[in-house]
Amino acid sequence: MEPSTVIDPKRIGRVGRKLFEEISKDLEKEHLGEVIAIDVDTGDYFIGKTGVEATEQGRQKYPNKIFFLGRIGYRTYVSFKGRR
Repeated sequence: MEPSTVIDPKRIGRVGRKLFEEISKDLEKEHLGEVIAIDVDTGDYFIGKTGVEATEQGRQKYPNKIFFLGRIGYRTYVSFKGRR
């Protein structure tokens, strides 16, 4: 990543969520439960069994990018459940 490049996590989240919602339904039948890594600048996405796998695929094409991650067919990528 170039030193002058500014990473805006809010933008990645906002644009990534929008793109994820647009393409997730089309992928559910074949990839339910798998992880998608989306490059918010190009809209390109990569699918893997894990977040690491999807991100590694993305980094082969975009080595210095930060990706939005989503779990196909679910509202969130991960869920943290606390004890009651």
